[in-house]
Amino acid sequence: MLIARSVALFVLAALLEIGGAWLVWQGVREHRGWVWIGAGVIALGVYGFVATLQPDAHFGRVLAAYGGVFVAGSLAWGMVADGFRPGRWDVTGALICLVGVAVIMYAPRGE
Repeated sequence: MLIARSVALFVLAALLEIGGAWLVWQGVREHRGWVWIGAGVIALGVYGFVATLQPDAHFGRVLAAYGGVFVAGSLAWGMVADGFRPGRWDVTGALICLVGVAVIMYAPRGE
């Protein structure tokens, strides 16, 4: 149950951070305006709070693992929102990152 909660929090964090950055990008680069930028800034702020809900108490571990989630999530977001088609090496790299997430967060520890 703890792993399922952690994974759900990583997914939520990814949606907020990647979505927030995308909204800012759209507001600035695609000239959609301050409402988009403001929504992005709010989403990025909420992401910061969601990251604190992870069951693991080590900031460095959680954020390092989240980096791998961010890599895979960014490619997925690009596919859905922008029509990006990742190549096999993009997918391979994202899978390697997700394996790293699993090792960092969920490997047995003697702590």
